[in-house]
Amino acid sequence: MTSPNDPHAKVYSHVNGSEGDTLARLAVSELCKGWPVYRDSSEWKNFRSLFCDDAYVWTTWSGRQTIDGFIQMSKEGKAKGDFIMHRECGTLVELDPLRNRAVGKMKATITQRFRIGGDDTMGLEPIVFDVDCDCRFNFFCFRNSDTDAWKIKYVKLIYEKDKLVPVDGKTSPSFTKETLDRYPEGYKYLGAAQHMLGHDVDLSLPTIQGPEYGLANIVWLELYEKMEQWLDGARDVDLSITPGHKNTNGNGSSNGHYIEPRRLR
Repeated sequence: MTSPNDPHAKVYSHVNGSEGDTLARLAVSELCKGWPVYRDSSEWKNFRSLFCDDAYVWTTWSGRQTIDGFIQMSKEGKAKGDFIMHRECGTLVELDPLRNRAVGKMKATITQRFRIGGDDTMGLEPIVFDVDCDCRFNFFCFRNSDTDAWKIKYVKLIYEKDKLVPVDGKTSPSFTKETLDRYPEGYKYLGAAQHMLGHDVDLSLPTIQGPEYGLANIVWLELYEKMEQWLDGARDVDLSITPGHKNTNGNGSSNGHYIEPRRLR
């Protein structure tokens, strides 16, 4: 479930305002939309141009990576048959125009295709299915003072909910409860399926799921705090999880990766 409380402590420029603010937010929104357009089509030079030199990204299957390391891993995954697409579902931007800082929030659906089994010699068709994961990309952006261009410094997602989608409309695998409980609520099916491909899935990424009404995952709250630090001009922010802190699976059991949730302010 999601919490009814507001995780933000402040309100920044996000709609309306001056023409300059609007144009800046549009420029940042354009950066955000480059992820699904360029990465999905392997336009690597265009994709790389969105980021500053020392940018970092976090995803379920890659964990924390430099942008160049992420691109290399993406190329290797595609060469092995990884088929990941993204549907952008709307993007808004929070801006501090005085500090030239922004956070782009892009609602999206990650959709990845998987194949299980099948034997041509026996005439057995594989099970082909998608996992759709609703999420929110958070792009930490700044305006480069030398070039006057906006660039992305960090990308970290909030994973909201996921599901299996049978490609033929009727056939999908059945993961055991034990398998699914290894992964946080929000990307259970995606994590299980990506692990099936051999990926070491990051279990410590933010989700909006909490085990009780009125409670929220601490990793989710901490990401909002980092957004505000960035918007308020912090030279750098640490988006890594505190040692020993792992994500809750959302059903109250730990699987060795539980954080005590806390009430929202």
